Amino acid sequence: MDLLPNIIASKRFNIYSGALLAALFGTFAYAHFIKFEQTLEWSLLLVIISETLTALFFIFRSNPKTVSTTPSDWLVAIIGSFAPLFFRPAEWGILPVASILIVLGTLLQIISLISLNRSFAIVAAKREIKTEWMYRIVRHPLYASYSILFGGYLLVHTTPTNLLIYTIMMIFLCLRIYREESHLSQDPGYRSYMSDVRYRLIPFVY
Repeated sequence: MDLLPNIIASKRFNIYSGALLAALFGTFAYAHFIKFEQTLEWSLLLVIISETLTALFFIFRSNPKTVSTTPSDWLVAIIGSFAPLFFRPAEWGILPVASILIVLGTLLQIISLISLNRSFAIVAAKREIKTEWMYRIVRHPLYASYSILFGGYLLVHTTPTNLLIYTIMMIFLCLRIYREESHLSQDPGYRSYMSDVRYRLIPFVY
């Protein structure tokens, strides 16, 4: 009965899955690099930097202490994480000036990644519980950065497909928050952290 949790929490599984995820996010970054070479659009360069950084953290993340084995947690995590990889640059946007949101979201993402450091994960898992830097403001700053970054991306690169992807991403992002907190709140330290930092994504709102 304990075989699957032990495999998922093993160092070998962490290395192999991290390498696979790094390759996927690296492919996403490369697709935008090709577009950047054609357009020299600086907001695309920021996306490339942030997604490359994400790929690196997948490679160097620490081994988890616990990982959820609930199938619905894995489904939510996979869809929520991989949906943004289907975003693609477009020739037209409803609000090109929203590139400033891409900049803001990307900078927030980079700071959040650095704050999270080697505790980076896809599926609900407990590594080292982070409570400093951006995690003193909201409990899920990385997800907050995604909503801003890809919201701006949608406004700059507006297509029906990108709109659908953004909608799916936001739905599953919220589901991920609830599932991750359900897993992490089994730890008394995380329950204390939730009491100290009340908001999940937006200070004083949610």
